Amino acid sequence: MTRLQTLPVSLQKSIKNRSLLKVISGLNNFSPESVFRISKAAGLGGADLLDIACEPKLVELAVEASKIPVCVSSVEPKLFPQAVQAGASIIEIGNFDSFYPDGRFFSADEVLSLAVESRRLLPEVVLSVTVPHILPLDSQAQLALDLVDSGVDLIQTEGGTSSHPISPGTLGLIEKASPTLASTFAISTALKESYHDVPVICASGLSEVTVPMAISVGANGVGIGSAVNKLNTELAMIATVRGLRQALDSLKSISTINKSIL
Repeated sequence: MTRLQTLPVSLQKSIKNRSLLKVISGLNNFSPESVFRISKAAGLGGADLLDIACEPKLVELAVEASKIPVCVSSVEPKLFPQAVQAGASIIEIGNFDSFYPDGRFFSADEVLSLAVESRRLLPEVVLSVTVPHILPLDSQAQLALDLVDSGVDLIQTEGGTSSHPISPGTLGLIEKASPTLASTFAISTALKESYHDVPVICASGLSEVTVPMAISVGANGVGIGSAVNKLNTELAMIATVRGLRQALDSLKSISTINKSIL
């Protein structure tokens, strides 16, 4: 049995069907009120997974509010064990976007070291790692391969917060997502060419417009942060999550129709 097979069956199916929807509350968001609202909206909106800051009390709150599996994110592996004891199903190194405005950048060697330490601490728990988009695309792909060889189960991309779209409307949304889409394609291609069957989650800067693009360039699912967690009301959050859910489900429907025709 692989570590991914220890996840809830519904989560396994969403990964296999390339329809995973993960809502991200924020690596540095330790506000119980905010995490509660986002967690509840994620569950009611139809998300498959919730990604929160690595704090045991927040995990307990999020599990209860969302009724879906919880992933905890941190750059400090020592924090993971207690969060897992509190109910987290997945541990994640990253997302690094929130550190860049303060001038904190993560090298490939540092990310790999954090992953190795996390795997040592929790050898049986599903481990996801974000690949820093500040690296050249070929270096991102190589880091993904190195991470998988070290025991990482999921690879996540990023890039939205450092993207500066210049166009309005739909074109601007595509420009916003272009860094993470490019990373997803480069990494998923490298993994396939190396015969690594490891899921890739495309995250950061996505919207209803670009979620289908993420799947088309090789992602098994998407991670949505600011498009949800920056909204002011729970109702708006639920509506946004449902819209994203529908965008992913429409892709499944199209795929099913195409297979039946063929």
